[in-house]
Amino acid sequence: MITFDKKVMNQTHIHLLITHLPIVGTALGAFVLIHGIWKRNKGTLIAAYNVLIVSAIGAGIAYATGEGAEETIEHLKGISKYLIEDHEEFALVSLIALILTGGVSLIGLFATLKNTSQVRRIALIVLAVSLISFGLIARTGYLGGQIRHSEIRTDTISPLKQRNDND
Repeated sequence: MITFDKKVMNQTHIHLLITHLPIVGTALGAFVLIHGIWKRNKGTLIAAYNVLIVSAIGAGIAYATGEGAEETIEHLKGISKYLIEDHEEFALVSLIALILTGGVSLIGLFATLKNTSQVRRIALIVLAVSLISFGLIARTGYLGGQIRHSEIRTDTISPLKQRNDND
């Protein structure tokens, strides 16, 4: 555990900090990749692949710390088990998508460094995969936000239902 001024940083803190990396990083990586494809700039492609790889690693860290974050909040008043479960289930789908994104980004990185004839084709494949992954990870973040942010919930949960969820 990391400590700052006698306060302990646990998995919940890490989860909340790192969850934004795969969301923002995947979008940023896709935009940089679009620019690299458009300008036919290998340096820009390499930068995009690195951003996407770091985003995939961030998704792994976010997923790994999710259980600890759940244990911290699942018994708090007003927290719905159903919202946590929806977030957790969708997070697995997003993790798989981002692992795939990271994997094809590695292939793109090596193809670009080796200057193969498939650089553009691989970049377009990585772009498609990264855009799909962004949609999935953005949805996962939205579902996670609903756990503590009632102002973004699409449905309202009655106080009675909230009490039953905590039982």
